Amino acid sequence: MDMSTFEVTHMQWLEHHTRQRKGESLRRLKEGHAHAEQLMLRNVWWPAFGHLANLHPEYEVKDFSEGYRYLDFAFVKKYVRIAIEVDGYGPHVRNISRRQFSDQWVRQMHLTNGGWIVVRIAYDDIEQRPRLWQQLLQQMMGRLFGDSSLEAGLTAQERDVVRLMQQLDRPIQIRDFSDALQCGYKSSRDRLRVLEEKGWLQPAGRGTQRIHSWRLTPTAKPFIL
Repeated sequence: MDMSTFEVTHMQWLEHHTRQRKGESLRRLKEGHAHAEQLMLRNVWWPAFGHLANLHPEYEVKDFSEGYRYLDFAFVKKYVRIAIEVDGYGPHVRNISRRQFSDQWVRQMHLTNGGWIVVRIAYDDIEQRPRLWQQLLQQMMGRLFGDSSLEAGLTAQERDVVRLMQQLDRPIQIRDFSDALQCGYKSSRDRLRVLEEKGWLQPAGRGTQRIHSWRLTPTAKPFIL
C-alpha cells in the first residue's frame, strides 16, 4: 500500500530528530512519541498546517526540580516557543497523588515564566473533535505570526473563498462559490481556477470534461477564522 504524504513526511521528520538524539533524549523520543502523539499530528496538526516544520517531538527542557522533563511537542520559531501536551484521561491520571497533581501546574507555571506558551489538548478531542483544535491552533498561529493571506498574493475575495472552505470543511463546488459571493457560473469557475493556479486549491473530483469540485491543498496557509 502506498504511503500518504503525511506518512512519508512524518517518517522523514522522525528520522531527522532521531539522528539528532542520543542517551536519555533518544530513549524518550522512541518511547514517548507513541499513538496519542502521532494521532495529534495526523488528525490536528497536519490538516491545519500541512507541514511539520519547526515542530520538535519529546523536547527536553529543564524542570523546576532541577531535573529534566520532556514536552510532547515544542514549536520553536523566531522568538516564539509553544509547548504542546497531549493529555489522556485514564487510570494513570486518576490515580496520581494530590502532590503530583499540584506539581503539574507548578511545572506549567515555570514554563510560562520561561516564556513558553502552553497548549494542552485532550486525547478525546484529538479523536472526536479534531476540527475544533485545527481552528484553535490556526487562530493562535495567525495571532502570533500575522495574517498569512497578506503574504500570499490573494485578493480580498479570494481570501473569503479560503475562509469559506475552512468553515465548510469539505470540497467546494461552483454553486457554493456562486451562492456565497453572488457570482455567475462562469465567473465562479474562473475564480476557482485562479486559486488552483496559485496553489491554494486542488481538484477534488472531475467530470468527463471539467472539474466539478475543489479542496484546499495540504500546504494552504491558515487564516484567522
